[in-house]
Amino acid sequence: MSVQAAAPQPLAGLRVVEFTHMVMGPTCGMVLADMGAEVIKVEPIDGEGTRRLLGAGAGFFPMFNRNKKSIAVDLKQADGAEVARRLALSADVVAENFKPGALTKYRLDYASLSARNDRLIYVSHKGFLPGPYEHRTALDEVVQMMGGLAYMTGRPGDPLRAGTSVNDIMGGLFGAIGALGALIQRGITGRGMEVQSALYENNVFLMGQHMLQYAMTGRHPQPMPARDNPWAVYDVFTVKDGEQIFLAAVSDAQFATFCDALDLPDLKADPQLATNNQRVQRRPQLLATLRERLAHRPAAELADIMERAGLPFAPIRRPEDLFDDPHLNATGGLADVELPDGADAGRTVKTTLFPITMDGQRLGVRLQPPRFAAHTTELLAGLGYAADEMADLRQRSVVA
Repeated sequence: MSVQAAAPQPLAGLRVVEFTHMVMGPTCGMVLADMGAEVIKVEPIDGEGTRRLLGAGAGFFPMFNRNKKSIAVDLKQADGAEVARRLALSADVVAENFKPGALTKYRLDYASLSARNDRLIYVSHKGFLPGPYEHRTALDEVVQMMGGLAYMTGRPGDPLRAGTSVNDIMGGLFGAIGALGALIQRGITGRGMEVQSALYENNVFLMGQHMLQYAMTGRHPQPMPARDNPWAVYDVFTVKDGEQIFLAAVSDAQFATFCDALDLPDLKADPQLATNNQRVQRRPQLLATLRERLAHRPAAELADIMERAGLPFAPIRRPEDLFDDPHLNATGGLADVELPDGADAGRTVKTTLFPITMDGQRLGVRLQPPRFAAHTTELLAGLGYAADEMADLRQRSVVA
C-alpha cells in the first residue's frame, strides 16, 4: 500500500543492511525502515526461520520486516560472504543479532568492516553486554526470569513472563536509538562507531524503578498481583455475563465522582471512606462491596458511565479485539500488509504501526514484508554484478 505523500521519511537516503533473525534485530531494522531508510535484509539461502514459524511465532516475520528488501546469500560459500561484505560496506548502518563472534569468520564483524569503512555504524543486538554472561544463550523468557520481570509479573511463588516479546522489541528499539545517536555523531566527526544493545540489560533497565524502590524503602517490592496498592478502587471487576472491566478512582475527588456516577451515595457519605488512605486501609471490605453491587451491571454500561464521568476505566480485551478498536481505526494506527509466506501468502491483514507521529502523520507501509529473496537481482546489480555473474551465483546456490 502507499502512504500519504506528507508522511515524513527523515532517514530517506540512508542504507541499512541487517543480518538479523527472530524479533530483536528485525525490530531495529523495522524502526529505521519505517523512518525512511532503505533496509536490506540478508537472509540465509533457505530463508529466515521466522518465515516458517507456527503458533505464537506465526506473526513475527510480517510484523517486524515491513518496509525492507530481501536478498538471500549463503555465507558459508566464499563468494556468498563476499556478496555480503560488499553489501555491508555499501551501508551506513549494519545491524546484527547473532551470538558473539558468529560473523567474525565471514569478516562481517565491526572490526573487519570498519577497517574498510570508518563511517560505518554497526549495531549489535546480544543477549548480554560484554561481561561474565556474554556467552550464555539468551531468550526473552530467560532474561525475564533472571532479571526480575517474571517475578514482578506473576503471583508470589509463580513467576510469569510478560505476554509479549517485551525485551526483544525494546532491545531493538534501543538499538535503533543508539544508531540514530551514532548517525548524529558521525555528522559531527565523520566517523562511525559500534552500538550494542542487550536483552538482559534492557530487562534490568525495566526493573530500575523497583530496584530504587527497594534502595529507598528497604522493603522488597512485591509482585504486581500482591503489591501494596496505593489506591483502594483500582482493580478488575467481573460483572454481568462474566465480562470483566478495570475500574479506578485514584483521588478523593475521583472517588466522590465514582460514587455519584454509579449511584453509591452511602459509600460517598461513609466517614470511614472519606480519604484515600482510609479507603486503602479498608480496601478488602470496599472491594467486596463494590463487586457485589456491580456484578449485575453490563460492562458496556459501566464503561459508558465511567467515560462520561471522566474516570479511569478499561475493558479487558484480547489481541484480536484490537482490530476493531475505533480509536486505532480512526487515527490510522493500523495498516494493511500482505502476508509474504505460507498458504496465506498474498492475503491482506492489518498490522500495527510504529506508535509515533511525525509532522502529524503516522509512518506507514511503503514496502510489503518482502517475499523471500525478492530483491536479489536489484541489489546485486547495484553492487556491480553483471547478468552472467548473477546467473553463475544462482546456479551455484550462492544466492537465491
